[in-house]
Amino acid sequence: MPDAPDGSWLDDEAGRLIRPYTVSNGRTRPSSHFDLLTLVMTTGVRPPTYLGPDYDQVIALCDRPVSVAEVAAHLRLPAVVTKVILSDLVTHRALTTSAPRVVEAGSPTDRHLLETVLHGLRKRL
Repeated sequence: MPDAPDGSWLDDEAGRLIRPYTVSNGRTRPSSHFDLLTLVMTTGVRPPTYLGPDYDQVIALCDRPVSVAEVAAHLRLPAVVTKVILSDLVTHRALTTSAPRVVEAGSPTDRHLLETVLHGLRKRL
């Protein structure tokens, strides 16, 4: 039962020894809306109380803009649990969010870009 460098208790065969929903106190619904592509970044504000090692790890990871999916991968937690942790940190003003840019499917720019990529691929083959 070695202590992993990231602070999580891991076992080589069993994996994480703390159940993911224990981290979020059994909560499965975040208080803020997050898309997997939402970018999160620290604000420099620390939560007034200690929330746990996973929260500290998120704060360390988010010193630059990072997607929710990337945070979940680093934590080795399901996305829904990660979103609960992130929403707690947003509530404490320790994180700020930036929604992913939505590109309209019918825009002429998209078609032009796709045709350019296709043309480039055909030239290489």
